[in-house]
Amino acid sequence: MKGMERFFRYIGILTPSDENSKDHPSSACEFNLAHELVKELQALGVSDAFVDENCYVYGHIPPTPGKEDVPAIGLIAHMNTVSDFCDAAPNPQIIENYDGKDVPLRTSGRVLRVADFPHLSQLKGRTLITTDGTTILGSDDKSGIAEIMTAVEQLAGMPHGPVSVAFTPDEEIGRGTDDFRTEVFGAKYAFTLDGEAEGEVQYESFNAAGAEVSFRGNNVHPGSAKNVMVNAALVAMEFNEMLNSAQRPEYTENYQGFVHLTGMTGSVAEARLKYILRDHDRNMLAAMKAGMELAAQRLNEKYGAGTVKLTIQDQYQNMAEILEDYPEVMDVARKACRNCGVSPISVPIRGATDGAILSFRGLPCPNLGTGGYAFHGPYEHLTVEGMDKMIEIVLEILRIFAE
Repeated sequence: MKGMERFFRYIGILTPSDENSKDHPSSACEFNLAHELVKELQALGVSDAFVDENCYVYGHIPPTPGKEDVPAIGLIAHMNTVSDFCDAAPNPQIIENYDGKDVPLRTSGRVLRVADFPHLSQLKGRTLITTDGTTILGSDDKSGIAEIMTAVEQLAGMPHGPVSVAFTPDEEIGRGTDDFRTEVFGAKYAFTLDGEAEGEVQYESFNAAGAEVSFRGNNVHPGSAKNVMVNAALVAMEFNEMLNSAQRPEYTENYQGFVHLTGMTGSVAEARLKYILRDHDRNMLAAMKAGMELAAQRLNEKYGAGTVKLTIQDQYQNMAEILEDYPEVMDVARKACRNCGVSPISVPIRGATDGAILSFRGLPCPNLGTGGYAFHGPYEHLTVEGMDKMIEIVLEILRIFAE
C-alpha cells in the first residue's frame, strides 16, 4: 500500500486532543487510530505490536541476519491533531500537475495564496493535496505515521538492524511523552517524523514555558466606584501592555523567541490570561519570565498585594543541548537525504516535537520533515512526491546505519 493511500485512511479517523482534559490520552478517540495501527503493524509482520493503557503504540522489527549488532533505530510520530478546525473529517482536494499558483479551497471562500506561502511555487508540477478550507488536513502528523508504516512495509528484502516503532498521543498539547516508556521502545537513537519539507533534519527546538496570570478585582456599583473599584479585566489589559510587544509571534522569525497570548477571560471581579513563552536561548527565555514577574510586581504595588498572581511552568528544553553530542545521528540523516537527491535542510524548529523531551531522557531524537506545510489550520497542504521522498529517506537512513 502506498503512503498516500494510508494517509487518506488515517485522516478519516478524527483524533483531536483536548487540552482541558486531565485524562491520558486527553481524547478517547485517539485509541481508534491506535488500535487500527496495531492491527496494521501486526499484518505487516510486527508481531509484538501493541497499544498500552495510555494510548502509546509500540512495535519492534528484528534485524536481518548478520545485523544483530547494529544499534536499534527508532521511528516516532504522533496520532493526535489540534482541535481547531477539526469538527468534521477532512475532504481533501487532489490537484495533479499543480501549476504553482493560488488555490481556491472549494466553497469555503479561503484561498491558499502563493503570497502567503511562497514555497508553493516550488511545488509546481507535483500532485498537491489541500483541504477544502473548512478543516485541517491532518498532515501533522498523520503524514509521518503513513510514511513510517509504508517504510515498515518496504523494509522486507533489505538489510537492516533492529527497528523500533512508536506512535504517541497528545503531542499537540505538550503531553506526548508523559507516559512514553523508553525501555519498552528499546532504541539507541530515534527520529520523529513531524516536520515540514522533505529533507528537513532538525536538531534545535525552543526552550519553552507556559504562564497563567490571574487578576482579582474589587467589584462595586459603578455609581460609587471612584477610588474603590479595581477592574480585573482592565488590570489584565494593563499587564499585557507592559510586556514587550515586539516579542509577539507575528513579529518574530528564525531564532527570535516570542511571548504569545493564547487565551483570556475577564470581568470586573476576576480575569485570567494564558501565555506560552518560547526562545532557543534559555537566557532569553529567563528574561521573558523576568519581564512577566516585574509586571506582576508593579501592578501589585499599584493596586494592592494579591491583585495579580503569576504562575510560570517550564515545559521543554532546546534539544540541541543534547544532540550536539551526537553529530553522527544528524550526519546519517543528512547523508540519506543527499543519497536520495534532496539537499538536507537544518533550520531551527519554532516549536518542538516529542523528540525534544525524549532527547533529555537519554534517547537522542532529531526531527525529520514529512512533506507537509502550514500545519494547524485550513491552509494545511502536502504533496504526494514529498511523502514518497520521505519514505525513501527513512529507508536510506536504516540502510546506512546497517552498513
